[in-house]
Amino acid sequence: MAGLAGPRISHHMDSSQQPLEKQVGELLSRRGWTLAVAESCTGGLLGHLITDVSGSSAYFQGGVISYSNEVKERLLGVPHETLIEHGAVSKETTLAMAQGARRLLGVDVALSVTGIAGPTGGTVEKPVGLVYIGLAAEETELWERHVWQGDRDQNKALSAEAALNLLLRYLTP
Repeated sequence: MAGLAGPRISHHMDSSQQPLEKQVGELLSRRGWTLAVAESCTGGLLGHLITDVSGSSAYFQGGVISYSNEVKERLLGVPHETLIEHGAVSKETTLAMAQGARRLLGVDVALSVTGIAGPTGGTVEKPVGLVYIGLAAEETELWERHVWQGDRDQNKALSAEAALNLLLRYLTP
């Protein structure tokens, strides 16, 4: 029987042996940069991890949980045509979400996550576990595509971790 605390999130450690969210927080603080997130399938988990770090208010401005396409369009400015042509789970949408969060919250860098956490909602073209991660910063757009094999909670945790890893790689010289 699962515990009430929810899924246990394992953090990959690098040589510094600090959680990813602490590593990116230190790098953002060192640069004096601010961060925002735009989340769909992770439902706020990414923001939760970031705010687990004491002092994160120095760099984390906030985020948008844009679970519906309407919120992706209305709040984040994802073009309707992008959603129609490429779908909510796409490279184009995740980049538009990150750009929208960066603009809306006035930050230096924004992360986005959109995908199909499961167990339902998948298709042959877009299977359960398919996730796109985006990053928008000045003159920079990065994205990744992942297909996780876990259950819903695992897919959400892996997606949040992948977003933090993408940010860590961007911030690491």
